[in-house]
Amino acid sequence: MRKSAVNRTLLAVLGIVLLGGGLLILAGGFDLYRRWRMTPPDGWPLTAPEDALLTDADRTRWTGQGWWWPAVIAFLAVVVLLALWWLLAQLRRSHPGPLSVGGTDEVEGVELREGALSEAVAADARQLSGVRQARARMTGSSRRPEVDLDLTLMTSSDPGPVLQALYDGPLERARQSTGRDLTARAHLGATKHKARRAE
Repeated sequence: MRKSAVNRTLLAVLGIVLLGGGLLILAGGFDLYRRWRMTPPDGWPLTAPEDALLTDADRTRWTGQGWWWPAVIAFLAVVVLLALWWLLAQLRRSHPGPLSVGGTDEVEGVELREGALSEAVAADARQLSGVRQARARMTGSSRRPEVDLDLTLMTSSDPGPVLQALYDGPLERARQSTGRDLTARAHLGATKHKARRAE
């Protein structure tokens, strides 16, 4: 799963939890259960404005237990470590950045931006027979760049020859220009067309 999809999923789950908790607090604080004649489930917190989220008994239940504070500190430490891991994962590059031209025989001071390389590969792939649309995105690191390709094929196209032409053409030219082994992933789709009615 891509990093952006994981981020969106985590943020969506966190947002739903926070929104749900906030709505419950507002419903109790504005006494909406009584006003709308709703009966909350037994044990439901904050059903009236004078209710507290945690009662005195709840707050002091475990204070006499020896394991309580170590457990709380361990839990908070795990939360902090997970938050730091997530932050470092965001800062880590998921794309190669500028690539030197020529590989081992690189031209000094000449670099190829990843966006330019992506667009060049995509434009080259669009010229292949049987390809209707192509998009490319560079991933990986500067030492091991990778390219993700989304190809939309014409309905009459055979994927096998298209993939071979992609390997021998656009990808080979990209490898030669960067002087690196360029790992590629191609996602193939077919052109959608309207159904025709036979009369």
